[in-house]
Amino acid sequence: MAKNYYEDLGVSRTATPNEIKKAYRKLARKYHPDVSKEADAEVKMQAINVAYDTLSNEEKKKQYDFELDNPYANASGFGGQSSGQGGFDGSQFHRSYSQGGGEDFSGFEDLFGRFGSGFGGGRSQDFGQRGSQQQRSYRGEDQHASIQIPVNIGYEGATQSITLQIPTYNAYGEPEVQRKTLQVKIPKGMKEGQQIRLSKQGQAGINGGENGDLYIEIQYQDTDRIRVEGADVYYTVDVTPWEAALGQSIEIDTPAGKVKVTVPKNAKNDQQLRLKDKGIPNKTPGHLYLVINIVYPKVTTDQQQKAYQDFADAFNDFHPRS
Repeated sequence: MAKNYYEDLGVSRTATPNEIKKAYRKLARKYHPDVSKEADAEVKMQAINVAYDTLSNEEKKKQYDFELDNPYANASGFGGQSSGQGGFDGSQFHRSYSQGGGEDFSGFEDLFGRFGSGFGGGRSQDFGQRGSQQQRSYRGEDQHASIQIPVNIGYEGATQSITLQIPTYNAYGEPEVQRKTLQVKIPKGMKEGQQIRLSKQGQAGINGGENGDLYIEIQYQDTDRIRVEGADVYYTVDVTPWEAALGQSIEIDTPAGKVKVTVPKNAKNDQQLRLKDKGIPNKTPGHLYLVINIVYPKVTTDQQQKAYQDFADAFNDFHPRS
């Protein structure tokens, strides 16, 4: 077998579905070509998409593990080829008839533009029996993507234009990629990890069968100041040493709008202030956590130098390293 998907994601074979998902998200944020500075970012992104598509799906993972344990088994690839010969590697492109429901979301990464390269089902694995299969109709496979959006969309909602590269098949049963641009309405209040279902925008049906659906998972863009967990928002706020020491009132711009808060007296770095229900306005609203970051001014004048010296004299009995 040419590729080891566990190594691609940096996980062990005993990794849980949640560990696999976390590893995938971490790598996707590192290698997505729109944000990565790595020279081989696009190649890496395609590799981890294929790996995640397989390992996040219980049936595909089971088949893949069998192939890992039995590398010389005669696994069929596209067109009945064995996985070790020319053409496509059967281990990369597992196919199954999707009858809707009950499937584990495979979660291709698509950060506003790239769809995972695992080609989904709907085709018979044995094209030699095509004559007996042609008269049967099959529903197209559901497909899955994830997009990263700024946190303000979670508060306001928006309509996003996204371009996907959809895996499909041509008239000869050969896999190809079709570009599709969609207008996606993102309602406010979407939690991290929630999905939007676009009816019949997934894999095309076979012999008149209806198309599958496209599921788009919502992820929020992390910044130096903002991160989202579920519906909770963590926002880093800079404060001066005197605001932190004296417990002063400050006004700040937050993702939830302008708010006035009182900094706790003797506040410490990374201390959190919880603003109830000010997170993502979901059916069950999240909270907004203000994370204190104390910023110390630089000394540029004699007066400032003296102020620091007076401060040091006033606290001459303070020994932080004792």
